[in-house]
This record gives sequence, C-alpha cells and structure tokens, in this order.
Amino acid sequence: MTLRPILLPLSLAIALTLTACATTGDATTSPANKAAPIAAIGAPAVVAEAFLSAMTPADNIDSLASWTTADGATWVFGTAKATDQLVVYDGDTGETLRTLGESGSADGRFKRPNGVFVIDDLLLVVERDNHRVQGFALPSLQPLGHFGQQQLIKPYGLWVNKAGDDRYEVYVSDAYMAGEDADGEDILPPLAELDERIKRYSVSLQGSTIQESVIQAEFAGAFGDTGETGALRVVESLWGDPAHGRLLVAEEDETYANEFKVYDVHGRFSGQVFGADILTAQAEGISLYTCGDQGWWLTTEQAKDLTTFHLFERDSLVHVGAFRGDKVANTDGIWLHQSATRAFPQGALYAVHDDQGMVAFDWRDIARVLELPACKA
Repeated sequence: MTLRPILLPLSLAIALTLTACATTGDATTSPANKAAPIAAIGAPAVVAEAFLSAMTPADNIDSLASWTTADGATWVFGTAKATDQLVVYDGDTGETLRTLGESGSADGRFKRPNGVFVIDDLLLVVERDNHRVQGFALPSLQPLGHFGQQQLIKPYGLWVNKAGDDRYEVYVSDAYMAGEDADGEDILPPLAELDERIKRYSVSLQGSTIQESVIQAEFAGAFGDTGETGALRVVESLWGDPAHGRLLVAEEDETYANEFKVYDVHGRFSGQVFGADILTAQAEGISLYTCGDQGWWLTTEQAKDLTTFHLFERDSLVHVGAFRGDKVANTDGIWLHQSATRAFPQGALYAVHDDQGMVAFDWRDIARVLELPACKA
C-alpha cells in the first residue's frame, strides 16, 4: 500500500536516497534503483486557489503556458484538445480573452493540440493528430510555420531551451504505440523500440522581426533508454534544467510506476528515478522554480478528486513538501510564471482543472504554507 506524503517544512525535510547505480540498457526495477521511502507520511497542506477560470468542458483543456505583454498584462494559453483551438486567459483574473484557431491542417489551424510552450515572443504548440509543432508570433499570434511531420508519430509534450539569438533546442515527447488490441487499447512497444521517445529539433527564426519570421527546423535526433528502469513507456510531460544538465520526464504508465525519470540534456538516462514511493496517481506536469543555482521542481500527481502538487529540491531531488487546492483536480499541464504580474508580485502557478479550465495559485501562498525560504538571488 502506497501512502501519501506529509508536508515537511524545508528545514525538516527527510532526505531521499536516490541510487544512481542503474546503467543504461541493463537497469532493473529492484528497490535499490528506486528512491528510499520518506520516514513520515501524511496529508498534504492546503493552499487556496487565487481564482478559477470559466469552465468549458467541451474544450478538454490539457496544457498551459503564459506570456507577459508589453503593457504588463499576462496571457495564459490553454490547449483545447477536443475543439482544436487555443483558449487565451487573463493570467491575473482568469477571464477568457479570446480563442485561436479551428480544426484543420493549414497553418493557424489545429488537430488535437496538446503541449504548449512560450519562450521570448515565440509560442509553440504540439499537435498530436497533425504530427507537428506549430509556431506563432506574440502578440500578433501570426502563424510562423511548423515542423516535425517527418518524424513525429503521436507527439504530446515539449520543452524548449534557448540556444542563442533566435535559436532554440526543442524537445518533443512522442508516445507512439505498437497498435491496438481487440478492446481498442494501446499496445506498448517492446523496450528495444522505445529508443525514440523524445525527438529533438534545432529551431531558428528567419526574419528581421518575429512578426515577419519563418520557422526553420532541423531534426537533431531522438533518444530513449531501453533498459527496464530508464525506458519511457508512456510519455507526455518533460522539463529541463540546463544549468544542471538535466531533463526530467514523467512516466505515465501506471501499470509500471508513477515516477519521474532523470535524463541529461543530451538524452542519456542518468540511472535516477524518483517519486514512485510518493505518488499514488499518475505523474503529470513538471515545472522548475529557479533561485540562482537553487530552487524546486514542481510536479503534479493527477488524482481524479484533488490534485496533489509535490515540490522536490532542485539539485538533490529531496521531497520538500506537497499541497492541494480547495478544488483543483485531475490536472494535466502546469506552468510556473515566476516573474511578477499585476495580481501576483512573486509570480503564480497555473494549473489545468479537470479538463475544463484552469486555476492560479499565488506563489506567496505556496511559499508561506510550505515554509520555503525567500529567493534572494
């Protein structure tokens, strides 16, 4: 029986022993390769949501990303999988500002949009059923082109790293399957065929301004460990930490484990996994709060009743606390907006609520309840 974690103030956090002895290609699922159990386990803390957006069940909202306008407003983009569009929310109030797109394959249209990411003035959207990543200029939302159709089979999530002026490294999770069984359920490929779970692209913008740019993308290869411990069975959420050379990937195959796997940014499995002794529901969204060289990984446990958000220390991966909202449940994507907004002077955590909309948490409330030290970087 797996129990839920108790909130531990940072000063009293119990260290997790993360064994890195597993090797790529022949790691096992023995307890030695899992994080050691936390000594004291109990209920998460409660942090009240700052707001809930309007709920639109027909949209099937999945993932979120935010952007700050020139006049200081905050936009939050939500992917609407069922209606093939983006929903744009006000990041300070939750008000729906507009929608973008409709069903189709032309630029500016979508088929099953899922992952979304904002970096600089560039918005990127993964489309599962168009097998591509599409780009848009901000704030105009002018389409800039797309890439990935030659390699992507069933893409879901993405993480983007800045590689230089108008140049980016884009990592896309690809949950391709080996077909369906008689009941219509996906058949997981054998481990040996999971070596292309993450696709990587070198992306640049060609143009004098972003509004006039066109996306140029070069496929930079694929990776995925094929050992028992490091294999990525069911993938969607991923997030990187270039300063520490890490890429975290959520394992969503609940028949195997609810956990996070630690790769390096070059695609090599580190031998580390964590979270399996803590999470009893699906591992989902990932984000990173940075404070100089320190900070916290924010992760999601996607329970149907109430979502639990877990924090792990950035470097050691020690579990330092967990919280829930009053209402937010069944969360897929999360997005941490670390810079100040009009309503949230120390930033906000945005989270999908039950496929229907999104909520916001004031970072000040999270930090106070979990007794996190102030960031002085």
